[in-house]
Amino acid sequence: MIIPFLDLGAQHRPIQNQIDQAIARVFELTNFVLGDEVTYFEQEYADYCGVKYAVGLDSGLSALHLALEAYGVGPGDEVIVPANTFIATAAAATFCGARVVLVDIDPATYQIDPSAIEEAVTERTKAIIPVHLYGAPADMESVMQVAERHNLLVLEDACQAHGALYNGHRVGSIGHAAAFSFYPGKNLGAAGDAGILVTNDEGVATKVRAMRNCGQREKYHHVTTPYNHRLDTIQAAVLRIKLRYIDEWNAQRRANADLYGEFLSGLPGIVVPRPYENSVPVWHLYVIRHDRRDELQAHLTKCGIATGMHYPIPIHLQPYYASLGYQHGDFSITEQYAQQILSLPMYPELTAKQIRYVCDAIIEFLMLEPASQAHGSFGD
Repeated sequence: MIIPFLDLGAQHRPIQNQIDQAIARVFELTNFVLGDEVTYFEQEYADYCGVKYAVGLDSGLSALHLALEAYGVGPGDEVIVPANTFIATAAAATFCGARVVLVDIDPATYQIDPSAIEEAVTERTKAIIPVHLYGAPADMESVMQVAERHNLLVLEDACQAHGALYNGHRVGSIGHAAAFSFYPGKNLGAAGDAGILVTNDEGVATKVRAMRNCGQREKYHHVTTPYNHRLDTIQAAVLRIKLRYIDEWNAQRRANADLYGEFLSGLPGIVVPRPYENSVPVWHLYVIRHDRRDELQAHLTKCGIATGMHYPIPIHLQPYYASLGYQHGDFSITEQYAQQILSLPMYPELTAKQIRYVCDAIIEFLMLEPASQAHGSFGD
């Protein structure tokens, strides 16, 4: 059996006619830049998240960057970011001229550790960017408490967590603002690069709306930094169709995650994900751990199963961020997990038979392990 890591074709085929019609309407009107579909999608997505404003952009990174800039984050400021995340989270702060301050993660959930945030706050700290990693919410109650004590901005990186819930609230509606990515492989994916900023702050929404469009609030009146980070009308049209299905798709992802958990829990040396109890993840990724990850991945590849690693090289060990001065060992949990994490196939259309095949292949690998290594070096 051949099992891809992600099967976008399986998602698109049932809705292909709707997407084709939506794209055709854009071509009929030829309003390819900031057309009506963008305005409609912004309002629909704001309503979905439970916020007042949404500003369509060309990527999740742009949403993070422009939000920080709109809130006045700049040179001399510090922004706290988890060490275990995609580099875009940190890059947004760097683009503003701020210093990235990394903190380690909670070992049970892989999310940013609120106690580490508290220890990292200085007089220069301006913002915290909690990441809802793999589609599971961070501990936002604790993050917000730290932010309130120190009067800090909280910008949610929700780029992997479309529709996830924390204490009954959509992620993206808890902090001061939030960024989402619509990269094609995301739970809600466009047909190319796209993103959005959501917030209840009218002033920030207004400023970002201008910055994305060459700094214009009206044509040829440039009132702020003239970036070009607009959401294409075609992408908005595609996203409007797919937004109708996101809750259904997320429910299917949760069912698939439950099956993985049922088959894999208790296996020697395999650690399955355990999100916070007061959260409802959307399982953008299903990430397990094993101390012989590379060998396990090679075995699954031989079985026709595609896998991924998110993320094998932590931010502080990336060449681009060598100037931050961090060393090996500074973030021990992140570094340990980077050697152990393995993302299994996860998408709504994944079948129970396919999941069973993946899990059987993992069991087969464990049975082939030497007895002295079968239990790995950790487990919970």
